Amino acid sequence: MAVVIVDYGMGNLRSVQKALVRVGVASEISSDPRVAAAATGLVLPGVGAFKDAMQRLKASHLDEVVRQHLAADRPFLGICLGMQLLFASSTEDGSHPGLGVLAGRVIRFPSVPGCKVPHMGWNTIRPGQPPGPWHDLVEPTWMYFVHGYYCEPEPNPSLSLLLCDYAGVSFCAGLARSRMLAVQFHPEKSQGAGQYILHKFATLC
Repeated sequence: MAVVIVDYGMGNLRSVQKALVRVGVASEISSDPRVAAAATGLVLPGVGAFKDAMQRLKASHLDEVVRQHLAADRPFLGICLGMQLLFASSTEDGSHPGLGVLAGRVIRFPSVPGCKVPHMGWNTIRPGQPPGPWHDLVEPTWMYFVHGYYCEPEPNPSLSLLLCDYAGVSFCAGLARSRMLAVQFHPEKSQGAGQYILHKFATLC
């Protein structure tokens, strides 16, 4: 089984699939947990509310598929909400548990004059320390964002981070651990720079 894009009803699935094709990755879109469980690699996209996403993942039993896939250290790419869902909890519309794969939480951007929330549009990213798979990233690199909440991971030396600045916050724009990649921006909408990220995922598959 090739790469499976997880369909839980919240995500720009076809755009992600087309973007993967451009970097040579064949993929299937599926909401069937049996199909997802058999995948070589998983892509978890997402646009929308954290609570609704977790409810849909649980209802379809895809939440356990994602956890087991990551526990087995198989290639994984989380995009936008698909990255946020990896964390222990989110403060969006209350307090809600996530997949709990990563320690930390998802919180809203502060209100800062001149900075609209959600954070929408192009912004630059940079590698944190250690740079990990982002070591050959050429700065400044522009990526396309659409989000009102951001991930706040607990300090973990095994995580390699991408960073971005908005509303007075230097926030986690991407992270990597072993064969797991997750990004807050939308690589499928980020042209050549986004293909760089998808190529990184392709090298893991």
